[in-house]
Amino acid sequence: MADKTTEKKSVLIKPRITEKSAIQQELRNVYAFNVERDATKKTIVASIRAKYKVTPVGVRMVSIPSKKKFFRGKWGVKGGGKKAYVYLKKGDKIDVA
Repeated sequence: MADKTTEKKSVLIKPRITEKSAIQQELRNVYAFNVERDATKKTIVASIRAKYKVTPVGVRMVSIPSKKKFFRGKWGVKGGGKKAYVYLKKGDKIDVA
């Protein structure tokens, strides 16, 4: 059976492309990503290194809670999830477009 540390599965779902994240990219060299719920900082750093060939200086993670929404006469639930802010050193770039 394969160990979780030896698997090369990317925990990155997709980049979060918003107005706020674009400003963060320009001013502070910080990139935002939607990540898997079971992602850790170490797995995020490994995925960034493998996919974009840059080494992050730091990673901060935020849990997004699920929310109840009323839509078309019924109550539903928005899933929530997790996002990560990846800090890079000056000069490093990630092409998220």
